[in-house]
Order: sequence, then C-alpha cells, then structure tokens
Amino acid sequence: MQLSDLDITIFIFYAIGLLILALWVSRDEKSHQKDTQDYFLASKSLPWWAIGASLIAANISAEQIIGMSGSGFAIGLAIASYEWMAAITLLIVGKYFLPVFLNRGIYTMPQFLEQRYDSRVRTIMAVFWLGVYVFVNLTSILWLGGLAVETVSGMPALFGMLFIAIFSVAYSLYGGLKAVAFTDIIQVVLLVGGGFILTYICLDTIADGQGALIGFSTLLEQAPGKFDMILSEDHPDYISLPGISVLIGGMWIMNLSYWGFNQYIIQRALAAKDINEAHKGIAFAAYLKILMPIIVVLPGICAYIITPDLERADQAYPAMMTLMPHGLKGLIFAALIAAIVSSVASMTNSISTIFTMDVYKHIKKDASQTHYVNIGRMVSLLSLAIAVIVAEPLLAGFEQAFQYIQEFTGFFTPGICVIFMLGLFYKKTTANAALIAAIGSAIFSLGFKFALPDLPFMDRVGLVFLICAALAIVISHFESGKEDKGVDLSGISFHTSNTFNLSAVGAVLILTGLYAAWW
Repeated sequence: MQLSDLDITIFIFYAIGLLILALWVSRDEKSHQKDTQDYFLASKSLPWWAIGASLIAANISAEQIIGMSGSGFAIGLAIASYEWMAAITLLIVGKYFLPVFLNRGIYTMPQFLEQRYDSRVRTIMAVFWLGVYVFVNLTSILWLGGLAVETVSGMPALFGMLFIAIFSVAYSLYGGLKAVAFTDIIQVVLLVGGGFILTYICLDTIADGQGALIGFSTLLEQAPGKFDMILSEDHPDYISLPGISVLIGGMWIMNLSYWGFNQYIIQRALAAKDINEAHKGIAFAAYLKILMPIIVVLPGICAYIITPDLERADQAYPAMMTLMPHGLKGLIFAALIAAIVSSVASMTNSISTIFTMDVYKHIKKDASQTHYVNIGRMVSLLSLAIAVIVAEPLLAGFEQAFQYIQEFTGFFTPGICVIFMLGLFYKKTTANAALIAAIGSAIFSLGFKFALPDLPFMDRVGLVFLICAALAIVISHFESGKEDKGVDLSGISFHTSNTFNLSAVGAVLILTGLYAAWW
C-alpha cells in the first residue's frame, strides 16, 4: 500500500503539530531548572484527562493494533478479553493499589520494594526491569513499529525504526513525562478517531454502502463463530484463550502485574495532582479500554469477510487500510505512528526514571537535580540506540514478535505479582520470601513449559502464581521473628468518590452485557 502526496502532507502536519505542542508544554518559567519531580513525574501536576489518555497511549502500540486485528481475523472477538478484562483491572488498581503508592510518595516501583522489603529486592528488580524494558519491550515496539511502517508506506523497516526513535526523542527528551503525557492527548484522539473511521469504512464495505449498522448485522450473519467470547476446548485457539480461565484464571495475574506494578504504566498515575485526579484518570482509561476492540479487533473480523485469503493474519489491518480514500489513509497512518511513538517515548522515560532514581542516585548520592535530569536524558538516548541495534538480531527469527514478549515476561509475571500483592496486603511477608518467589516464578514457569507443553500459557501463569504465593507465605511464617516492614494500611484511605464508584458500576454492567450477548 502506497501513500499519496496528500496522505504524506497530512502526516507531516501531524508530526510538526505534535512537536510544537511538546515544546510548548515543556517550556520552563524564567530561571527555573527542571528537577527530578518535574522531569520524571511531570511536577505531580497531571489532570485526569492527561492521565487517562496517557495510560492508553502508552499501552496501545503496533503489537496491539496489528497483532489484535490479526487475532480478530484468526480467532475473533474472544481476543477482546485482553482489553475488556483490563478495564476492570484498572478500576481495581485505582481503588486498592494506587492509594498506597501515592501515600508513600514514590517515583518508581523498585523504590516501593525498598521501602517494603530491603535494598536487595529494589536493586534486583530495578536491574531486571531495565533489562526487560530495553531488550524485550522497547526492542519489540521498535521492531514491530518498523515492520508496520514498512507494510504501510514501503519504507524499509530499519529506516522505519530510526524514524520512530528520532521522532520520539524530538518531542519527549527535553520535557520528560510532562511532554509525553500532554501530547498523548493528541495521540489518543487521533488513534480513537482514526480507528472509528476505519471500522466504519470496513463495515460499510461489507454492507455495500448501506452503513455501518447494516454491515455489522451482515458480519454477525456471515461470521457468527468470530463472536464467541469464551472458546470451547475443541477450538483450535483454545490454548491461547483457554475458555472460562480467561475470566477467572491467569489473565488476572497478567493484568494486575501489567496495570498495577509496571513502571511503564503506573508512572502516569504517580504523577497525578492528587488521588481524586488519579481515580478519574483511571476510570477514563477503563472506558477507553472498553472501546478499543471496536477500533482494533473489528477491522480484523471484517478482513475475514472482505479479504479472506490473506497469507498471514497480521496483514488484516494493513489490508483494511487500503480501503481508505486518500487523505484519510494518511490520517490512519498518522494514528498508527502516534500509537508507536507514544509507547516508545513512554518506555524510554520509564527506563531513565528507574536507572536514575533506583541505580544511579544510590551510587552518586549528592549530585544536583539538574545532573540527575541530564543523566535521565542520556539514558533515554542510550536505551533507544541499544534497542535499534539489537532489534533485528533478537527478533528476526520470531514469526510473531508478540510471542517474544509473552514468552519472556510470562516467566516472571507470577513472581512479580506475588511480591507486590503480599507486600501490600500481607504484613508478615519477608524480603527473603519475596526473592524466593521471584526466583521460583522463573523456575516453575520453565518447568511447566517443558513438562506440560499443552498447558495453556494463561493457566500456567495462574498456577505458578498460586505456588509462588504459597511458598512465600510459608517462608515468611518461618521467618516471622524478622523486622516487620509491612505496609500500615490503617492510615491510608481507600475511599473513592461517587463519580468513580458510578463509573466502576457502569463499566461492570457494560462488560457483563457484552459477555452475556456473545458468550
């Protein structure tokens, strides 16, 4: 698919507008030098709409848009459980986890682990996250982004990666999290607006020009199997989405770890003006997650009807983009790039935050605030350079780069969830128990992978979580004489406003209706 001059012009206007906005929000008052709170936590001034938009912009990238559309083509609406279950997870995080994190005034997740356990846990997890963020997440986002640019525009993947890296640096390096969060508002508007337009055109094409509603009705008639939310055991993709386990099993562990204990995501909420703004931002993000399947999954299901002979499922989204008229095609391309560069900027900011605040600051303790901010900027650049260099050697052998992310992080997700869940809500948990849970997570996950290869990935995550939690509780019991560093919840308010409560009830009712309609 080639972009016309009009498409390219629209994209250039988007890029220039984004850079201007980033520079404007990053400006400092006269004589003011950015400190670490300014750079890494946006001066703790983010309003709810910036938090909610930035949470989604950081989350949605090439692997979600192209990968989930491909899954819509191959599996159907069942893949939407990743989005819809995340909406409920966000509300749980806002209600029960965020008040503790904000009460402690932390910059990073490793910082909380040091407060709760000891410096060993902080250092080990900081180094682990730096490795994962650089060599798994950032590398994957750039690689998939480069492939997406190549598919849509014809530009070689390497040049696509370099463009994404340079673009993300241009608008985020100086301003830090504030520049990322406020420009994410534009990114999300473009992503959602462009996504709705693409979905409408796909449905209208199926309806032969009679409109999206007729198209959706026709889609239900022609591909009823694509709207099964809970897959049966004889379904060929059951191992990826194992039936009822999607609702009550390991997906909860994966989502809680990702949305609740992941620096890359939670940093936006840590930068909120106050807890009420954080709650409203989380609720806003939850409703955006409910909308996401319309934008990223439905086009893939439409492709199953419109272009059923695709060589690979991941070609579904680019194939549907060819339906767009010139001009709108440039808008959708801009939306795709917006999702990718936002994720890259968010990831590099989180890498620089963890390195500066959890590693470097403990080595060089008495440096100036300006020095720490400059170190953060240098680390952002270095992480991008490393990711660009190692992307192709690491990922070229994977048929689906998303598998690379799942396979690696899935070994550690259960242990991370145990460390935080018990650290938050079980006061007797010791540092040694936390470390053993982290190590056990990798050992048990690897063992089950080879001993029970037919065990669905999601079930494996849930099983390993239960084993590691039990192991940590037993070890903590035998170490009960050690110093208690448990979180005192008595002084923390878990009260939420009526707005948040009504939003939560509304989200649950909507999702209950969706699952009931397409069980």
